[in-house]
Amino acid sequence: MNAYFILKFVSVLFDILIFLIFVRVILSWIYPLGHAHGNRLISFIFDATEPILNLARKIPHKIGMIDISPIIAFIMLEIAQYIIVSLLQALFFNI
Repeated sequence: MNAYFILKFVSVLFDILIFLIFVRVILSWIYPLGHAHGNRLISFIFDATEPILNLARKIPHKIGMIDISPIIAFIMLEIAQYIIVSLLQALFFNI
């Protein structure tokens, strides 16, 4: 496999996760009870992002009534993406 393909694949995977969290934030305003309405796409988005947001919820994540766990999840994913892509670059290109 091409090293550039693997690096791009990992980077795009993280970008998709970040996008899904953003969509979930928007959907949480429309469907505040989550995926109780039966739509498969929305259920997939909620199910795909729940493990990441659960990790972010372990950190104190409330400012008054505002839940900032999606922001914490964005930061965690960006840091993880940077670390993993950097390690893969070092592995493939001996930097």
